[in-house]
Amino acid sequence: MELAFIPSPSRGVLYLGPIPLRGYAFCIIIGVFVAVWLGNKRWIARGGRAGTVADIAVWAVPFGLVGGRLYHVITDYQLYFSEGRDWVDAFKIWEGGLGIWGAIALGAVGAWIGCRRRGIPLPAYADAIAPGIAFAQAIGRWGNWFNQELYGKPTDLPWALEITSSSDGRVPGTYHPTFLYESLWCIGVAFLVIWADRRFRLGHGRAFALYVAAYCTGRAWIEYMRVDDAHHILGLRLNVWTAILVFLLAVTYLVVSSRKRPGREDVVEPGAVTSGDGADSADGGEKSEDTGTSADAGKDDGNEDEADAKDEAGSGKKT
Repeated sequence: MELAFIPSPSRGVLYLGPIPLRGYAFCIIIGVFVAVWLGNKRWIARGGRAGTVADIAVWAVPFGLVGGRLYHVITDYQLYFSEGRDWVDAFKIWEGGLGIWGAIALGAVGAWIGCRRRGIPLPAYADAIAPGIAFAQAIGRWGNWFNQELYGKPTDLPWALEITSSSDGRVPGTYHPTFLYESLWCIGVAFLVIWADRRFRLGHGRAFALYVAAYCTGRAWIEYMRVDDAHHILGLRLNVWTAILVFLLAVTYLVVSSRKRPGREDVVEPGAVTSGDGADSADGGEKSEDTGTSADAGKDDGNEDEADAKDEAGSGKKT
C-alpha cells in the first residue's frame, strides 16, 4: 500500500463559462512569459534595449510552437495517422504533444528572422534567453501532469505519480514522475547557465550551447525511464539518440567557438545606448576628463614651446 504519492488532477481543463482553460496551454503560456521577462533583463544587462527580446519572441514563439508540434507528429505519427485515428487531432496542440527538439530548431529560425530585422547577432540573443528557456521548460512540463502523460516506470516511492486515467492505453497505478524530474533538472540547468555566464563571461552563443548540452544530459536518462510508446533504434528510444547527437553538437560548438571567438561581444544591439542613459553620462564624464586632460596637456605644450622660444632668443643674444 502506498503511503504517499503525487496525485494527478481529475481533469486537465476548467471552464470559465463557455471558455475552456486548459492546464497544458496555461503552463506553456506562463513559461513563455517567464522566458521573455528573464531574457529581457539579461539583454538589458548585456547592453541591449528594453523590449527587444519581446519583439523577437513574436517571431520565435510561433515558429517554436509549429516546430515542436511538427516534431511530435512526425515522430509519433501512429497516434494520428494509423487505423482508427483521426488526423485532425494532429492540429489539437492544446491536448499535449510538443517536441522540444523541433521547438528549439524552428524557434531558432524565427529568432534569426527577428534578429536579422533588428540587426542583432543571433548568438548574443540566444545567450540572453538561454536560462529563460530552461525555466520555461520547467514550467511547461507541468502541463504533462495536467494531461496525465509522459510518466515513467511503475514505482512505490513516496514521490510516485498516481495515474487515474485509463484512456489511450493508460493503466492506473503509481509511476515515476518523469515530468517532475525533467522540471527540476531544467531549473538546475537554468541556474548553471546563469552562474557560468557570470563566472566565465560566456559570449557568441556559448551560454546557449551550455544550456543545450546540460539539458541533453538530463533528458537522456529521463527519457530512458519513460514507458510511453516510442520508436526505438538499436534498443534506445529515438529521443535518447537525439539527445546524444545534440549534446555532441553543443559541446563541439563550445570548444570551437571558445577558440575562434574568445570573450564576449562588446556590442549586442547597435544604437541601444541613448544620450539619456546613465552609461552615456558615465562615458561623457570620461570624455570630459579626457578633454580636460588634453586641454591641460595643450597648455603644458604651449608653455614648453614658449619657454623653448625664450631660450632660443636668449642663446641668440649671447651669440
